[in-house]
Amino acid sequence: MLGTILFFILAAIAVASAIGMLTSTNAVHAALFLVLNFLTVALFYLGLNAPFLAMVQVTVYAGAIMVLFLFVIMLLGAERVELTSRLRWQAPLAIVLALLLMATGTVLVLSPEVNASLGLPQPLQGTPAETGFGSPAEIGTLLFTQYLLPFQAVGVLLLVAMIGAVVLAKGSLKQIDRKDEAEIQTPTASLERS
Repeated sequence: MLGTILFFILAAIAVASAIGMLTSTNAVHAALFLVLNFLTVALFYLGLNAPFLAMVQVTVYAGAIMVLFLFVIMLLGAERVELTSRLRWQAPLAIVLALLLMATGTVLVLSPEVNASLGLPQPLQGTPAETGFGSPAEIGTLLFTQYLLPFQAVGVLLLVAMIGAVVLAKGSLKQIDRKDEAEIQTPTASLERS
C-alpha cells in the first residue's frame, strides 16, 4: 500500500515538472524543472530495485547533461523564450495525441488479452530476481571481467573524440585570432596612407 502511495506521489511530481518545463518562459527554469523530472525518474528506478540505473540517471542526466544545457543557455543569453507560436494547430493536435497515447497505454496495461493478441510479453508472475542482480557491484564485476575489451574500446573512443574536439576548437580559435589581427591592422594601414 505504501509503495502505491509513493508511486502516485512521484508520478504527480514527474507530470507536474514535465508540464512546468514545457510551459516555462524562462529557459533556466525549464532546465531546472527537467532536473526535477530526472530526479523523480531516478526515484522510480530505486523503487524498481535498480540502484545502478538510478545513480546513472542522477549523475549522467541530472548532473552532466543538464549542467551542459545550463552553461549553453547562460552563455548564449537565451534565458527568455517567447511562447507565441504561428502554428495554432499544434496545441490541439498535441492534446489529441496525448489523450490517444494515454488511452492506448491504459488498454495495454489493463487488458492481458490485448497483450496476448499483439504478441507482447506477459509480466512475470512472482519470479524473484537473483540476489545482487543489477546492483552496482555486479555490473562493475561484469564490466571489468566479461566485458573488459568493449569497455576499454568505448573509453578509447571517447578519448579520441575529446582530443578531436580540442584540436578542432583550437584550430577555430586560431582563425578567429587571425581575423581579429587583420581587422586591427586594416584601420592602421588606411591611416598611414592618408
